[in-house]
Amino acid sequence: MRRNGWNRAIILCATILVCGGIRAGAQNTGDELSQLKSSLATAQDELRHNKQEIDELRQRLQQIEERVGVGAKPDKGPTYPTAAIVQQEPQGVPAQPQNEDTQLLSEKINEMDQVKVESSSKYKLRLSGLILMNTYMNAGNVDITDLPNRAFRVGTGQPGGDFGATLRQTQLGLDVSGPRIGGAATHANLEMDFFGGFPDTQFGVNAGLVRLRTATARMDWKDTSLVFGQDAPFIAPLNPTSYASLGQPALSWAGNLWVWTPQIRVERRITTGEQSHFLLQGGMLDPLTEESPDSFDRKATVGEHSRHPAIAGRVAWEGRVADQAAVFGFGGYYGRQNYAFDRNIDSWVVTGDWNLPLGRWVALSGEVYRGQAIGGLGGGIWTSALFNTPTLTSTTQVIGLNDVGGWSQLKLKANAKLEFNVAGGLSNPFASDLQHFTAPTSLYGFTPLARNQSILANSIFRPRSNLIFALEYRHLRTYTLNGKNQQANHVNLAVGVSF
Repeated sequence: MRRNGWNRAIILCATILVCGGIRAGAQNTGDELSQLKSSLATAQDELRHNKQEIDELRQRLQQIEERVGVGAKPDKGPTYPTAAIVQQEPQGVPAQPQNEDTQLLSEKINEMDQVKVESSSKYKLRLSGLILMNTYMNAGNVDITDLPNRAFRVGTGQPGGDFGATLRQTQLGLDVSGPRIGGAATHANLEMDFFGGFPDTQFGVNAGLVRLRTATARMDWKDTSLVFGQDAPFIAPLNPTSYASLGQPALSWAGNLWVWTPQIRVERRITTGEQSHFLLQGGMLDPLTEESPDSFDRKATVGEHSRHPAIAGRVAWEGRVADQAAVFGFGGYYGRQNYAFDRNIDSWVVTGDWNLPLGRWVALSGEVYRGQAIGGLGGGIWTSALFNTPTLTSTTQVIGLNDVGGWSQLKLKANAKLEFNVAGGLSNPFASDLQHFTAPTSLYGFTPLARNQSILANSIFRPRSNLIFALEYRHLRTYTLNGKNQQANHVNLAVGVSF
């Protein structure tokens, strides 16, 4: 009996141990399965994301193989693979298929992991940029020696020109693709350069400060988009092509409205054919003026003192002409400016833009505008309003400066690696406004300019898709109120590598 009791006890203990081990093993197995399911879910999301990108790249590769180049969308996008928006795409000119481009796309398809930049989120982040060196020479006196926009009189005893080099137009960009929200694909990008001034230190001329250019986020549905951030005025979406002028787009203050402005806009696309649609854009912008800020504190501009945002809209047709990309658009803008003591003026502008292919190798593009008090957009040669006294008091009179201007560019694409561009622009404030006061002054107390015009010619050579050589000549002519004009010439050699 005693032996049977011991046997039963031993069997009971063994049973308890075995059951405990099974239970513990089941718990461990459950934890491992949970972790495995989580890992599989993450991997599936990553695979879906990669599959979508692979499909897009395959479509691009197929287009390059099936067609002799594809006309680019007419906007301010770059002609090299960086996030920086620096120049107008070679429009209306087919890019010849290149072995290196095809090879690059194939490598991206096969090596998706190698183009990813690590971030704190699971969404894809891309780093891009352009390392650019500009060597230049000026004949005459200009406002900005490495990026001249206006010509001034050479003072007595002053040198009549200069020579220098800079890398402060080098650019960096970040681009992120986010999740789908409410059926919309999300996307954001950030663009910076080193054109934000100079540090107060020895040799600071070679140490340009980092500057925010544009930063936008967007949600894209099939036919509708929501865009918010800091961007170029969408009523004037084009820029002349130039690697000499990236810190400010070419022909700034000479007919090109460009100032990057905080804004929010909605875009709607209405299909009119297999390769064409109408684009409707509308939104609100910060009503900026040409005032310079304090070093540290954010002060309201006279436009912001109106306590109302500026509103703008644009209607454009985008399609293809002779199998090349084409666009025709019209835009409008309205805001208010408050100069204290109930002195309010209207700020408004009407714009037109176009890109017209003239064959496989030639394209004509440009913009025109007519407006009032638009120094904050890049018009009026840096002037929005005129005053009869240099110091603002309760009795000072103010009027908005009317201005008309624009620019046009002819592009010739010699082959896939070489192109030539000729462009000219003009900003022409109204003489009746300039003569309204005996001695008019601007917001900063200096005498306004009567007219500013500029012409440029450049050649751009890309021996490789990421290697750029550009030579540009620019002639500036600026008129003062007394009818005299000052002239200057600028020659610029640019060498750049994009990544």
